[in-house]
Amino acid sequence: MKIILGRKLKMTQIFDEKEGVIPVTLIEAGPCVVTQIKTKEKEGYKAIQVGFLKKTKNIKKTEKGKEYRYLKEFRIEDPKLKVGDKIEVSIFKKGEKVKVSGISKGRGFQGVVKRWGFSGKDRSHGVKHEHRTPGSIGATTPSRVIKGKKMPGRAGQKRVTVLNLEIVKIDPKNNLLAIKGAVPGTRGTLLEIKTLK
Repeated sequence: MKIILGRKLKMTQIFDEKEGVIPVTLIEAGPCVVTQIKTKEKEGYKAIQVGFLKKTKNIKKTEKGKEYRYLKEFRIEDPKLKVGDKIEVSIFKKGEKVKVSGISKGRGFQGVVKRWGFSGKDRSHGVKHEHRTPGSIGATTPSRVIKGKKMPGRAGQKRVTVLNLEIVKIDPKNNLLAIKGAVPGTRGTLLEIKTLK
């Protein structure tokens, strides 16, 4: 499994050999540094901890060893990496399929139609109440609203994973990955990029 951390830069488009337009997301990926190797004997499971984007100022003495802005852990059964090893974009190949995880855009307080995809009430004559309401939210027998009922509330700002995204272009000199299609989050969102196997 190949893994790397990155930061979403922007969406743009690339032209292929047949002059077709490919929508891509540019990601500043790596270089990441392996900060810790976790073993079954000591921690109870196998994993590697990776650091991305080094802090340039305000590093406290108590934060020694935590000089990276982002630290993420990946569970890997057979890590062939050592502490201090660098992970760069050159590990990926053009045309490779990856999955990208990140925090989606926050959309604020939304109703059930936008948040959950409810159809709303009929818009015909005789419907006197608001068309975008959820309708009945509970039966008379328990005399309460059942746990987990889909209601209005804050939408977005959740962890989302998009599968089967294709790598269109790699720029190892500038640590850039161009991935076909859209990925979660706003500009500057931290992303985890992994191969599917």
